[in-house]
Amino acid sequence: MPGEARIRVKVWDGWIRLFHWGLVALIGFSWWSAETGRLDWHILSGEVILALLLFRLAWGFLGSDTARFSRFLRSPVEGLRHLRHLHRREPDTEIGHNAAGGWMVLVLLGLILAQAVSGLFTDDGILARGPLARSVSPGLADSARSLHFLVFDLVLIAIGLHVLAVLAYAVLKRHDLVRPMVTGFKKLPAGFAARAPRMGSPWLALVLLALAAGVVTVIARQG
Repeated sequence: MPGEARIRVKVWDGWIRLFHWGLVALIGFSWWSAETGRLDWHILSGEVILALLLFRLAWGFLGSDTARFSRFLRSPVEGLRHLRHLHRREPDTEIGHNAAGGWMVLVLLGLILAQAVSGLFTDDGILARGPLARSVSPGLADSARSLHFLVFDLVLIAIGLHVLAVLAYAVLKRHDLVRPMVTGFKKLPAGFAARAPRMGSPWLALVLLALAAGVVTVIARQG
């Protein structure tokens, strides 16, 4: 309601924000390193992305309330209903992802995971060889390479839709979705203070991130 007191509520933990902006930077770096022929850097960037994705998947089950898939994945029907109301000007009372945004997160995670995994098996026969390329037939490695290029185009489309959605919320609803992902905090009506999400253990996050990095390191050494 207009004039209603609003308070700062922490909605995103530092790990989710690190994952989000780290992924943004690494996807840009991966594109640049591939375009400029710095394939060693490209492969390393892909391995770091894979480690972050493995961490994010684990954090989606064990982490903060707003990071958990069970908290933000709602029915597709509810997601479509939310998009139909995009034009309505109303206060932002969402704690975490909204019904449509949750599905966008899942799509992005799936596409980027497919991109990273396909890169592990890619072999162009000249310069670029993923660490697991030798474990599959040349034909399968070539198929992985084709998939790697195809999925990247899909990733770009999904990112474009994500950015357009953020802009649409800013213009149509006056909802700032970027600031909370930078600061971790969102201003919500005072009545929502009791719904402040539980933040996950930073020590658990460190363990999960170390485990994810360890798994990827083992994979990388297969090359």
